[in-house]
Amino acid sequence: MAEKIRFENGKLLVPDQPVIPYIEGDGVGKDIWSAAQSAIDAAVEKAYNGQRQIVWKEVLAGEKAYETTGTSLPDETLATIKDHLLAIKGPLGTPVGKGHRSLNVALRQELDLFACVRPVRYFKGVPSPLKEPEKTNITIFRENTEDIYAGIEWDAGTAEVAQVLAFLKDQMGVSKIRFPETSSIGIKPISEEGSKRLVRSAIDYALENGLKNVTLVHKGNIQKFTEGGFRKWGYELAQEEYAEQLVSGDLVVNDIIADNFLQQILLAPEKFDVVALTNLNGDYASDALAAQVGGIGISPGANINYQTGHAIFEATHGTAPDIAGQNKANPSSVLLSACMMLDYMNWKEAAEIIVSGLEKAFENKQVTVDFAKDLGVEPLSTSQFVTALIQYF
Repeated sequence: MAEKIRFENGKLLVPDQPVIPYIEGDGVGKDIWSAAQSAIDAAVEKAYNGQRQIVWKEVLAGEKAYETTGTSLPDETLATIKDHLLAIKGPLGTPVGKGHRSLNVALRQELDLFACVRPVRYFKGVPSPLKEPEKTNITIFRENTEDIYAGIEWDAGTAEVAQVLAFLKDQMGVSKIRFPETSSIGIKPISEEGSKRLVRSAIDYALENGLKNVTLVHKGNIQKFTEGGFRKWGYELAQEEYAEQLVSGDLVVNDIIADNFLQQILLAPEKFDVVALTNLNGDYASDALAAQVGGIGISPGANINYQTGHAIFEATHGTAPDIAGQNKANPSSVLLSACMMLDYMNWKEAAEIIVSGLEKAFENKQVTVDFAKDLGVEPLSTSQFVTALIQYF
Protein backbone atom coordinates (compact mmCIF):
# COMPACT_ATOMS: atom_id res chain seq x y z
CA MET A 1 0.00 0.00 0.00
CA ALA A 2 1.43 3.38 -1.04
CA GLU A 3 2.09 5.69 1.91
CA LYS A 4 3.83 8.96 2.65
CA ILE A 5 7.19 9.08 4.38
CA ARG A 6 6.93 10.60 7.85
CA PHE A 7 9.42 12.32 10.15
CA GLU A 8 9.06 11.73 13.89
CA ASN A 9 11.45 12.31 16.78
CA GLY A 10 14.23 13.28 14.41
CA LYS A 11 13.95 10.14 12.26
CA LEU A 12 12.47 9.28 8.87
CA LEU A 13 9.80 6.59 8.95
CA VAL A 14 9.83 5.00 5.50
CA PRO A 15 7.06 2.56 4.48
CA ASP A 16 7.68 -0.29 2.06
CA GLN A 17 5.88 1.61 -0.72
CA PRO A 18 6.76 5.27 -0.19
CA VAL A 19 5.27 7.93 -2.47
CA ILE A 20 8.12 10.11 -3.75
CA PRO A 21 7.52 13.19 -5.94
CA TYR A 22 9.79 13.80 -8.90
CA ILE A 23 10.41 16.73 -11.23
CA GLU A 24 11.47 15.58 -14.68
CA GLY A 25 13.47 18.74 -15.39
CA ASP A 26 14.15 20.93 -18.42
CA GLY A 27 16.33 20.18 -21.43
CA VAL A 28 17.96 16.77 -21.00
CA GLY A 29 15.87 16.20 -17.88
CA LYS A 30 13.36 14.11 -19.80
CA ASP A 31 16.14 11.94 -21.26
CA ILE A 32 17.97 11.25 -18.03
CA TRP A 33 14.96 10.90 -15.75
CA SER A 34 13.11 8.26 -17.76
CA ALA A 35 16.32 6.22 -17.98
CA ALA A 36 17.30 6.70 -14.35
CA GLN A 37 13.87 5.79 -13.02
CA SER A 38 14.06 2.36 -14.62
CA ALA A 39 17.47 1.74 -13.02
CA ILE A 40 16.30 2.89 -9.57
CA ASP A 41 13.25 0.64 -9.77
CA ALA A 42 15.39 -2.30 -10.88
CA ALA A 43 17.83 -1.80 -8.00
CA VAL A 44 15.03 -1.62 -5.42
CA GLU A 45 13.42 -4.75 -6.88
CA LYS A 46 16.76 -6.59 -6.78
CA ALA A 47 17.67 -5.47 -3.26
CA TYR A 48 14.35 -6.32 -1.62
CA ASN A 49 12.92 -9.12 -3.81
CA GLY A 50 9.81 -7.12 -4.60
CA GLN A 51 9.02 -6.39 -0.93
CA ARG A 52 9.71 -2.69 -1.41
CA GLN A 53 8.79 -0.33 -4.23
CA ILE A 54 8.91 3.41 -4.81
CA VAL A 55 5.60 4.89 -5.98
CA TRP A 56 6.60 7.84 -8.15
CA LYS A 57 4.45 10.98 -8.26
CA GLU A 58 5.23 13.62 -10.88
CA VAL A 59 5.11 17.26 -9.87
CA LEU A 60 5.75 20.15 -12.23
CA ALA A 61 8.43 22.85 -12.28
CA GLY A 62 10.28 24.72 -15.01
CA GLU A 63 9.26 24.72 -18.67
CA LYS A 64 6.74 21.89 -18.35
CA ALA A 65 5.04 23.66 -15.45
CA TYR A 66 4.93 26.98 -17.32
CA GLU A 67 3.39 25.40 -20.40
CA THR A 68 0.78 23.61 -18.29
CA THR A 69 -0.03 26.10 -15.54
CA GLY A 70 1.40 29.47 -16.61
CA THR A 71 3.88 29.53 -13.73
CA SER A 72 7.33 27.95 -13.43
CA LEU A 73 6.89 26.83 -9.83
CA PRO A 74 3.24 26.09 -8.97
CA ASP A 75 2.13 26.27 -5.34
CA GLU A 76 0.89 22.70 -5.70
CA THR A 77 4.43 21.48 -6.39
CA LEU A 78 5.79 23.07 -3.22
CA ALA A 79 2.85 21.79 -1.18
CA THR A 80 3.26 18.23 -2.48
CA ILE A 81 7.00 18.11 -1.78
CA LYS A 82 6.47 19.63 1.66
CA ASP A 83 3.81 17.02 2.41
CA HIS A 84 5.84 14.05 1.15
CA LEU A 85 9.18 15.19 2.66
CA LEU A 86 11.45 13.86 -0.12
CA ALA A 87 11.68 14.58 -3.83
CA ILE A 88 14.12 14.07 -6.68
CA LYS A 89 14.59 16.27 -9.72
CA GLY A 90 16.34 16.74 -13.01
CA PRO A 91 17.99 20.03 -14.03
CA LEU A 92 15.94 23.23 -14.22
CA GLY A 93 16.95 26.18 -16.39
CA THR A 94 17.58 29.72 -15.11
CA PRO A 95 17.94 32.76 -17.38
CA VAL A 96 21.08 34.85 -16.82
CA GLY A 97 20.62 38.54 -16.01
CA LYS A 98 16.85 38.60 -16.58
CA GLY A 99 13.64 36.68 -16.03
CA HIS A 100 12.81 34.52 -13.03
CA ARG A 101 15.32 33.75 -10.32
CA SER A 102 16.66 30.24 -10.04
CA LEU A 103 13.92 27.68 -9.42
CA ASN A 104 16.51 25.57 -7.61
CA VAL A 105 17.12 28.47 -5.23
CA ALA A 106 13.39 29.01 -4.79
CA LEU A 107 12.85 25.37 -3.82
CA ARG A 108 15.71 25.52 -1.32
CA GLN A 109 14.50 28.79 0.18
CA GLU A 110 10.82 27.84 0.40
CA LEU A 111 11.55 24.49 2.08
CA ASP A 112 14.50 25.84 4.12
CA LEU A 113 16.81 23.16 2.73
CA PHE A 114 19.82 24.63 4.46
CA ALA A 115 22.44 21.98 3.66
CA CYS A 116 23.60 21.38 0.11
CA VAL A 117 25.37 18.03 0.38
CA ARG A 118 27.67 16.78 -2.38
CA PRO A 119 29.85 13.71 -1.94
CA VAL A 120 32.72 13.80 -4.43
CA ARG A 121 34.55 10.58 -5.23
CA TYR A 122 36.37 9.04 -8.16
CA PHE A 123 35.17 6.07 -10.21
CA LYS A 124 37.94 4.03 -11.80
CA GLY A 125 37.87 4.41 -15.57
CA VAL A 126 36.37 7.90 -15.66
CA PRO A 127 38.56 10.48 -17.45
CA SER A 128 40.08 13.01 -15.04
CA PRO A 129 42.59 15.87 -15.40
CA LEU A 130 44.40 14.73 -12.22
CA LYS A 131 47.25 12.24 -12.04
CA GLU A 132 45.77 10.64 -8.92
CA PRO A 133 42.04 11.41 -8.89
CA GLU A 134 41.40 8.50 -6.54
CA LYS A 135 42.80 10.66 -3.71
CA THR A 136 39.71 12.87 -3.92
CA ASN A 137 36.98 11.62 -1.60
CA ILE A 138 35.38 14.64 0.01
CA THR A 139 31.83 15.39 1.14
CA ILE A 140 30.76 19.01 0.80
CA PHE A 141 28.31 20.67 3.18
CA ARG A 142 27.46 24.04 1.65
CA GLU A 143 25.18 26.50 3.44
CA ASN A 144 22.19 26.82 1.19
CA THR A 145 19.93 29.67 2.30
CA GLU A 146 22.08 32.65 3.33
CA ASP A 147 24.95 34.61 1.77
CA ILE A 148 24.25 35.43 -1.88
CA TYR A 149 21.36 32.94 -1.98
CA ALA A 150 19.34 35.35 0.12
CA GLY A 151 18.93 37.22 -3.16
CA ILE A 152 19.08 40.72 -1.63
CA GLU A 153 20.38 43.15 -4.26
CA TRP A 154 19.52 46.34 -6.11
CA ASP A 155 20.37 47.29 -9.67
CA ALA A 156 22.63 50.20 -10.53
CA GLY A 157 20.81 53.43 -11.38
CA THR A 158 17.54 52.54 -9.65
CA ALA A 159 15.80 54.56 -6.96
CA GLU A 160 16.18 51.62 -4.61
CA VAL A 161 19.96 51.45 -4.93
CA ALA A 162 20.12 55.23 -4.45
CA GLN A 163 18.32 54.82 -1.12
CA VAL A 164 20.71 52.08 -0.04
CA LEU A 165 23.75 54.12 -1.05
CA ALA A 166 22.44 57.18 0.78
CA PHE A 167 21.87 55.12 3.92
CA LEU A 168 25.36 53.61 3.74
CA LYS A 169 26.95 57.02 3.25
CA ASP A 170 24.87 59.21 5.57
CA GLN A 171 23.88 56.79 8.34
CA MET A 172 26.74 54.28 8.37
CA GLY A 173 29.64 56.48 7.30
CA VAL A 174 30.64 54.23 4.40
CA SER A 175 33.07 55.94 2.03
CA LYS A 176 34.71 52.99 0.29
CA ILE A 177 32.29 52.47 -2.59
CA ARG A 178 34.54 53.55 -5.43
CA PHE A 179 31.92 54.27 -8.12
CA PRO A 180 28.61 54.80 -6.33
CA GLU A 181 26.81 56.28 -9.34
CA THR A 182 27.22 53.07 -11.32
CA SER A 183 27.30 50.46 -8.55
CA SER A 184 24.80 47.68 -7.96
CA ILE A 185 24.60 46.70 -4.30
CA GLY A 186 24.04 43.30 -2.71
CA ILE A 187 23.71 42.24 0.92
CA LYS A 188 25.48 39.15 2.29
CA PRO A 189 23.75 37.88 5.45
CA ILE A 190 25.48 35.12 7.41
CA SER A 191 23.97 34.24 10.78
CA GLU A 192 25.05 32.35 13.87
CA GLU A 193 21.99 30.09 13.65
CA GLY A 194 22.47 29.35 9.96
CA SER A 195 26.18 28.67 10.38
CA LYS A 196 25.79 26.43 13.42
CA ARG A 197 23.06 24.23 11.99
CA LEU A 198 25.12 23.69 8.83
CA VAL A 199 28.29 22.81 10.77
CA ARG A 200 26.29 20.55 13.10
CA SER A 201 24.98 18.62 10.09
CA ALA A 202 28.50 18.26 8.68
CA ILE A 203 29.87 16.98 11.99
CA ASP A 204 26.99 14.54 12.49
CA TYR A 205 27.54 13.21 8.97
CA ALA A 206 31.26 12.75 9.63
CA LEU A 207 30.72 10.88 12.89
CA GLU A 208 27.97 8.68 11.42
CA ASN A 209 30.24 7.68 8.54
CA GLY A 210 33.44 7.10 10.52
CA LEU A 211 35.15 10.21 9.18
CA LYS A 212 37.37 12.31 11.42
CA ASN A 213 38.23 15.63 9.78
CA VAL A 214 35.69 18.44 9.40
CA THR A 215 37.16 21.55 7.79
CA LEU A 216 35.53 25.00 7.88
CA VAL A 217 36.21 26.81 4.59
CA HIS A 218 35.85 30.61 4.67
CA LYS A 219 37.22 34.00 3.62
CA GLY A 220 37.35 35.36 7.15
CA ASN A 221 40.71 37.05 6.62
CA ILE A 222 38.91 39.67 4.48
CA GLN A 223 35.28 39.56 5.62
CA LYS A 224 35.75 39.46 9.37
CA PHE A 225 32.14 39.39 10.49
CA THR A 226 30.36 37.30 7.83
CA GLU A 227 32.91 34.73 6.66
CA GLY A 228 34.82 35.19 9.91
CA GLY A 229 31.60 34.70 11.83
CA PHE A 230 31.02 31.39 10.05
CA ARG A 231 34.44 30.21 11.22
CA LYS A 232 33.96 31.47 14.79
CA TRP A 233 30.47 30.00 15.17
CA GLY A 234 31.61 26.70 13.69
CA TYR A 235 34.32 26.32 16.31
CA GLU A 236 31.91 27.37 19.05
CA LEU A 237 29.39 24.75 17.96
CA ALA A 238 32.06 22.04 17.96
CA GLN A 239 33.16 22.94 21.50
CA GLU A 240 29.59 23.27 22.79
CA GLU A 241 28.19 20.02 21.41
CA TYR A 242 31.09 17.71 20.52
CA ALA A 243 33.67 18.30 23.25
CA GLU A 244 33.86 14.59 24.08
CA GLN A 245 34.59 13.58 20.47
CA LEU A 246 37.18 16.33 20.16
CA VAL A 247 38.98 15.14 23.29
CA SER A 248 38.88 11.47 22.24
CA GLY A 249 40.26 12.28 18.79
CA ASP A 250 37.22 10.87 17.00
CA LEU A 251 36.65 14.36 15.62
CA VAL A 252 39.09 17.00 14.40
CA VAL A 253 37.71 20.41 13.42
CA ASN A 254 40.00 22.82 11.58
CA ASP A 255 39.66 25.64 9.08
CA ILE A 256 41.21 26.95 5.89
CA ILE A 257 40.96 30.12 3.81
CA ALA A 258 38.83 29.51 0.70
CA ASP A 259 41.48 30.35 -1.91
CA ASN A 260 44.01 28.11 -0.21
CA PHE A 261 41.40 25.35 -0.10
CA LEU A 262 41.05 25.53 -3.88
CA GLN A 263 44.81 25.00 -4.13
CA GLN A 264 44.94 22.19 -1.61
CA ILE A 265 42.18 20.11 -3.20
CA LEU A 266 44.49 19.85 -6.21
CA LEU A 267 47.75 19.37 -4.31
CA ALA A 268 46.60 17.18 -1.39
CA PRO A 269 42.88 16.33 -1.56
CA GLU A 270 43.40 13.37 0.76
CA LYS A 271 43.72 15.81 3.69
CA PHE A 272 39.98 16.50 3.62
CA ASP A 273 37.05 14.30 4.64
CA VAL A 274 34.06 16.60 5.21
CA VAL A 275 34.11 20.31 4.45
CA ALA A 276 31.62 22.95 5.60
CA LEU A 277 31.42 26.13 3.53
CA THR A 278 29.50 29.34 3.19
CA ASN A 279 27.23 29.55 0.17
CA LEU A 280 29.34 31.25 -2.49
CA ASN A 281 32.55 29.46 -1.55
CA GLY A 282 30.64 26.19 -1.60
CA ASP A 283 29.32 26.94 -5.07
CA TYR A 284 32.84 27.35 -6.47
CA ALA A 285 34.30 24.42 -4.58
CA SER A 286 31.51 22.02 -5.57
CA ASP A 287 32.13 22.41 -9.29
CA ALA A 288 35.91 22.51 -8.90
CA LEU A 289 35.91 19.23 -6.98
CA ALA A 290 33.49 17.65 -9.43
CA ALA A 291 35.87 18.50 -12.28
CA GLN A 292 38.67 16.64 -10.50
CA VAL A 293 36.78 13.35 -10.65
CA GLY A 294 35.22 13.63 -14.10
CA GLY A 295 32.82 16.56 -14.07
CA ILE A 296 29.35 17.44 -12.88
CA GLY A 297 27.90 14.82 -15.22
CA ILE A 298 28.62 12.28 -12.47
CA SER A 299 28.30 14.60 -9.48
CA PRO A 300 25.34 13.94 -7.16
CA GLY A 301 23.68 16.48 -4.91
CA ALA A 302 21.10 16.81 -2.17
CA ASN A 303 19.47 19.75 -0.43
CA ILE A 304 18.45 18.76 3.08
CA ASN A 305 16.85 20.17 6.21
CA TYR A 306 18.02 17.73 8.88
CA GLN A 307 15.68 19.35 11.42
CA THR A 308 12.45 18.70 9.51
CA GLY A 309 13.50 15.76 7.33
CA HIS A 310 12.73 17.55 4.06
CA ALA A 311 15.15 16.82 1.22
CA ILE A 312 15.38 17.28 -2.54
CA PHE A 313 17.92 15.20 -4.43
CA GLU A 314 19.00 16.51 -7.82
CA ALA A 315 21.14 16.25 -10.90
CA THR A 316 23.78 18.93 -10.38
CA HIS A 317 24.47 19.72 -14.04
CA GLY A 318 22.62 22.06 -16.38
CA THR A 319 19.85 21.46 -18.88
CA ALA A 320 22.21 21.04 -21.90
CA PRO A 321 19.63 22.21 -24.47
CA ASP A 322 22.04 21.47 -27.34
CA ILE A 323 21.60 17.72 -26.79
CA ALA A 324 18.12 17.67 -25.27
CA GLY A 325 15.86 14.99 -26.72
CA GLN A 326 18.78 13.23 -28.45
CA ASN A 327 19.22 10.38 -25.95
CA LYS A 328 22.87 11.38 -25.40
CA ALA A 329 23.05 12.79 -21.87
CA ASN A 330 24.85 11.07 -19.00
CA PRO A 331 22.29 10.03 -16.35
CA SER A 332 24.92 9.31 -13.70
CA SER A 333 24.42 12.53 -11.73
CA VAL A 334 20.73 11.89 -11.14
CA LEU A 335 21.43 8.19 -10.52
CA LEU A 336 24.01 8.95 -7.84
CA SER A 337 21.66 11.54 -6.37
CA ALA A 338 19.06 8.76 -6.19
CA CYS A 339 21.66 6.71 -4.30
CA MET A 340 21.94 9.57 -1.81
CA MET A 341 18.16 9.50 -1.47
CA LEU A 342 18.12 5.75 -0.92
CA ASP A 343 20.85 6.11 1.73
CA TYR A 344 18.83 8.88 3.39
CA MET A 345 15.83 6.50 3.46
CA ASN A 346 18.10 3.81 4.93
CA TRP A 347 17.57 1.69 1.81
CA LYS A 348 21.32 1.33 1.57
CA GLU A 349 21.28 -2.05 -0.17
CA ALA A 350 19.57 -0.60 -3.24
CA ALA A 351 22.02 2.33 -3.30
CA GLU A 352 24.97 -0.06 -3.17
CA ILE A 353 23.61 -2.01 -6.14
CA ILE A 354 23.52 1.13 -8.30
CA VAL A 355 26.96 2.32 -7.20
CA SER A 356 28.49 -1.11 -7.83
CA GLY A 357 26.86 -1.23 -11.26
CA LEU A 358 28.27 2.17 -12.15
CA GLU A 359 31.73 1.12 -11.02
CA LYS A 360 31.61 -1.92 -13.33
CA ALA A 361 30.22 0.03 -16.28
CA PHE A 362 32.91 2.70 -16.04
CA GLU A 363 35.69 0.14 -15.60
CA ASN A 364 34.48 -1.62 -18.73
CA LYS A 365 34.40 1.68 -20.64
CA GLN A 366 30.64 1.56 -21.12
CA VAL A 367 30.07 5.31 -21.14
CA THR A 368 28.04 8.08 -22.73
CA VAL A 369 29.38 10.62 -25.20
CA ASP A 370 30.84 12.96 -22.55
CA PHE A 371 33.47 10.34 -21.61
CA ALA A 372 33.72 8.25 -24.77
CA LYS A 373 36.08 10.49 -26.74
CA ASP A 374 38.67 10.67 -23.95
CA LEU A 375 38.52 6.90 -23.54
CA GLY A 376 38.67 6.19 -27.29
CA VAL A 377 35.46 4.15 -27.36
CA GLU A 378 32.10 4.36 -29.09
CA PRO A 379 29.56 6.18 -26.90
CA LEU A 380 26.43 4.58 -25.56
CA SER A 381 23.16 6.46 -25.69
CA THR A 382 21.46 7.37 -22.42
CA SER A 383 19.11 4.40 -22.66
CA GLN A 384 21.87 2.01 -23.77
CA PHE A 385 23.99 3.07 -20.80
CA VAL A 386 21.19 2.33 -18.34
CA THR A 387 20.49 -1.02 -20.02
CA ALA A 388 24.16 -1.94 -19.62
CA LEU A 389 24.12 -0.72 -16.03
CA ILE A 390 21.11 -2.84 -15.06
CA GLN A 391 22.88 -5.95 -16.36
CA TYR A 392 25.38 -5.54 -13.50
CA PHE A 393 22.68 -5.52 -10.81
